[in-house]
Amino acid sequence: KAAQGLKSAGLGNRTDVYIKEVPVSYVKTRQIIEELWRTVNPKFAVHLGVARGSSVVILEQTGKNSGYRDRDVCGFCPESHCCVEGGPEKLDSVINMRAVSRLFKQSGMDVIYSRDAGRYLCDFAYYLSLYHGQRKAVFIHVPSSGSLASADRLVPLLQTLIQTMLHQLEDPSETA
Repeated sequence: KAAQGLKSAGLGNRTDVYIKEVPVSYVKTRQIIEELWRTVNPKFAVHLGVARGSSVVILEQTGKNSGYRDRDVCGFCPESHCCVEGGPEKLDSVINMRAVSRLFKQSGMDVIYSRDAGRYLCDFAYYLSLYHGQRKAVFIHVPSSGSLASADRLVPLLQTLIQTMLHQLEDPSETA
């Protein structure tokens, strides 16, 4: 709902919002992410996932390549337990998520910084996007409870967060 609300609200005149729901499947996630970067080739990809039990927005800095042992909804788990065989163990976004989280925390927003997206489909999708998109991707875990769990409250925050990230992408010295 938040992603659809973001598409409706937009991110400004010069920014198109493309939305694609990714199922909880390693195989389909890989296909969708690779196709996204091959065909759409966005300037920047923002991935959203639900953080069960959380009441805050979590900005993920790092995608991890290995350690995927939990089965997806199809009962599948990557045999190698990794995203990209031979890929770097960790990839960080070009966006300084710590600086972005600090900025929003100072404004009293429930936004925190993280370096561990969880070694399941969220982390898997994030790493693949960082890998295929030359690290021009971010992952935002949205809360499943609390006041920010409603799309009405979450969409304006996501809009401002993403605009801040886009601004940082254009001028990295600004929020470093």
